[in-house]
Amino acid sequence: MATPPLAPFPGQQAQAARDVNTASLCRIGQETVQDIVLRTMEIFQLLRNMQLPNGVSYHPNTHQDRLGKLQEHLRMLSVLFRKLRLVYDKCNENCAGLEPIPPEQLIPYVEDDSSKLDDRMANQMRASSEDRREVLEVNKKLKQKNQQLKMIMDQLRNLIWEINSMLAVRS
Repeated sequence: MATPPLAPFPGQQAQAARDVNTASLCRIGQETVQDIVLRTMEIFQLLRNMQLPNGVSYHPNTHQDRLGKLQEHLRMLSVLFRKLRLVYDKCNENCAGLEPIPPEQLIPYVEDDSSKLDDRMANQMRASSEDRREVLEVNKKLKQKNQQLKMIMDQLRNLIWEINSMLAVRS
């Protein structure tokens, strides 16, 4: 005859509840938010597929079924929001005594590698800005030359027009 598994004592359950760390609470909260978004999308899908009773004959059974599904989704959504509130409150409670740490202290920083990287980046930026400046100068000169060519073409067109008109008058 097998013995049933031992149920944990109430003190052990309380200790297990306190052992849940903030990171796992945040993960639970993230999953809860994802569930809320999924349920909300399902609600909108149900609403989009639901027909309005605008004089078109509808089946009361399907309408009641869809209405029941919608109410179930809304009930689950409210449960998920309550769960999210509990997780949020627990995270705030766990983090109440902590002082905020500046993000600069959380990121490991090695000066030697970064100074070399900064120098390389600065050289690349300088070279690219010089290249850009050269391209802008060439474009400016090109626009000036195009403008000059346009003026010359207009003058030649006018000259040819005058020559043609003089030849037409002579004939």
